[in-house]
Amino acid sequence: MPPTLASLVQHSALKLTVRAGADRLDTRVRWAHASELADPVPYMDGGELLLVTATNLDAENAEAMRRYVRRLAGAGVAGVGFGVGVNYEDIPAALVDAAEEAGLPLLEVPRRTPFLAISKAVSAAIAADQYRAVTAGFEAQRELTRAALAGDGPVDLLARLAAHIDGWAALYDTSGAVLAAAPDWAARRAARLTPDVERLRDRPAPASVVVGDSEDRVELQSLGTGRRARGALAVGTGAALGTAERYAVHSAVALLTLTTARSRSLQGAEQRLGAAVLRMLLAGQSDHARAVAGDLYGGLLDAPFRLLIAEASAPAGPELLTETMEAAAARTGEMLLLVPEGERVVVLAADGGAAVAACASYAEAQDDRAPREGGTEDSDVVVGLSAPSGPIAVSAAYKQAEQALAVARRRGRALVEHEELAAGSVLPLLADDAVRAFADGMLRPLYEHDAKGRGDLVASLRAWLSRHGQWDAAAADLGVHRHTLRYRMRRVEEILGRSLDDPDVRMELWLALKTTEAATPAQD
Repeated sequence: MPPTLASLVQHSALKLTVRAGADRLDTRVRWAHASELADPVPYMDGGELLLVTATNLDAENAEAMRRYVRRLAGAGVAGVGFGVGVNYEDIPAALVDAAEEAGLPLLEVPRRTPFLAISKAVSAAIAADQYRAVTAGFEAQRELTRAALAGDGPVDLLARLAAHIDGWAALYDTSGAVLAAAPDWAARRAARLTPDVERLRDRPAPASVVVGDSEDRVELQSLGTGRRARGALAVGTGAALGTAERYAVHSAVALLTLTTARSRSLQGAEQRLGAAVLRMLLAGQSDHARAVAGDLYGGLLDAPFRLLIAEASAPAGPELLTETMEAAAARTGEMLLLVPEGERVVVLAADGGAAVAACASYAEAQDDRAPREGGTEDSDVVVGLSAPSGPIAVSAAYKQAEQALAVARRRGRALVEHEELAAGSVLPLLADDAVRAFADGMLRPLYEHDAKGRGDLVASLRAWLSRHGQWDAAAADLGVHRHTLRYRMRRVEEILGRSLDDPDVRMELWLALKTTEAATPAQD
């Protein structure tokens, strides 16, 4: 325990007597300092036991003593030790009254007790407390190291850490999700800190921040030594961490960082193996791929999977996405084959699994955060996702993901699934600047004609094409005679210089009409 005024009073060799502030003897003493200055405050840090004999004090002046004591109390002095038998045979009543009024502990130091003895007692107690803290810290380090080497995951390490700090501890992945917590009840408390962990993740590692509310004081520490944090550790306590607790937390951070680094090295080896498996699958050598995959990826190839291609449009985009997918897969025990390819990454993930769902959620959040038109300049990643596939059809799945990726770029979306292309309309695929320019140029003469009040050629063309050239039906839709419609269609041919008997012309005109409709905001 650190020294307190009470422990000094109880020290049998010092013979100290309490003259004021008896209810505040639990105050910690950071140092003992002798000073006869009339105002020693500029030279104090707070927490000192000030030792005086009142050589330069008007100790019998009540007002002077009130000012002196109030200034000491305001500076955070732990207490005053007054040496009697030097300048005063007893502590002046003015000083006793002022100390009692201010609630500042006042101790009487007998003449036979030198101030040096008090300083030595305080110094010895501080050294003993520091030694106990260091010893406890080393013991915590040994326990945490044994827990980390046991290979049972972080749960045991967190449990031991929580016991050492008399609080709780939690481990987060890079996405801010809670991987483990100790005790068990702390998982819910830790989950509420995900936004704080996400903010910490954006700072270069190592980094830390203290947060808290009415429940506890929480310290968050990032894990990792590179540009980006690889996770975070949270410790919750009822008060600020002491020296021994600080040793334990620093040891846990170091061990978890080493574990993370080791995992990243192993992950690199797995990625190299995954790249070999992917090359074999793309080459149509599914049997060889299974043999190479072994237990690591074999289970993934035994069930339907999705192939996705993620491409960077910001430096950290694919990294954040893959970390999110890896964390989701780790929580559910899914296999994940991940192969970096320059600024893009190719992933095989179980169809309907947590990793694919995490990818979709990441993309949805990205679209919500940065809505875009006609490009993905502000996004983190662009993802193309294949239809469910198997080992013998990986080449086709790769092409599907490539096609979906191209559409995602063109639409300005973070993710496009191949099913959208197969089940939807071809029109959205053409809604880019080049197609709009073609449509505008093709139809402009008709719009200019109509703008001069010479007839409704655009509406007539749309009705005629939608009715597949059926004159009566189209005329009825327009509310005109079929002869009027025939005249208008001849005018369309004359203005455009193209024959409506040509199916290619009809197709181009229909697509041009649909493109301009899609580009025109709906009117209420």
